[in-house]
Formats: sequence, C-alpha cells, structure tokens
Amino acid sequence: MVTKEKLVTKELLMGKKTYENPLDCPVTRAVSFIGGRWKPIILYSLTGGSLRFGQLAAYIPTISRKMLTEQLRELERDGLVTRTAYAEIPPRVEYALSEIGKTVIPVMNVMCEWGKTTAVELEALKTS
Repeated sequence: MVTKEKLVTKELLMGKKTYENPLDCPVTRAVSFIGGRWKPIILYSLTGGSLRFGQLAAYIPTISRKMLTEQLRELERDGLVTRTAYAEIPPRVEYALSEIGKTVIPVMNVMCEWGKTTAVELEALKTS
C-alpha cells in the first residue's frame, strides 16, 4: 500500500516540491505550479516569446544549466511550457509558453510591477 509519506518521499527524491493543501487553497495550488526560486523567472523570461536554452541561461546567469534543465522539464510536464526540437544540424530546441502557460502572463506582469514598487520599499525598510 502506498502511504502519503511514501508518496511525498518519492516526489521529493524526484525533485518535485510538494505543497500541503488541506483547505484546497487556490493560491497554494497556483504556487505548486509556478512557485519556487526559478520558475517565476523562467516563466517571465518566456512572456516575450520562445527562447533557446542558451538564451534562457543568459537571461538567468545565476542558475546552473542542470537546474535550468530540471525546471524546464517540470514546467513542460505541468503543461506550462512547450519544448520544440528542430531536426537541424546543429540541433535547435526552443521553449515557449503553452496556451495554458500564457494565462500566467498577467500574473507575471503584476509581480513585475510589485517588484518595481512595493518590494523596493520593503527592502528599504529591512535595511533601516
């Protein structure tokens, strides 16, 4: 029998963060798909259109290539990002927001504005 603890352990070993959501909170549900250190940055980078892996890596220089690969795979698995491989030499792969992924653009835009204003004020309070 698969217990909740075994399932959580398996998901943690696979690198998938799990979020307890006993009250079926929609914010918790959303964060389980777009939350974390890198996913919001990756999603925001893709709001302007498709990018190649190297372009994404250049936009986010502090992320390791391994972590970028893992995060892109999770976003693709969750249906937020599409991966298109072209049969060319050298091989070319592009990542883009899926139709469902495009629904997160307004959220990313609001977060961007919040980061430009309120987050700056909060950082100032923290240092004073």
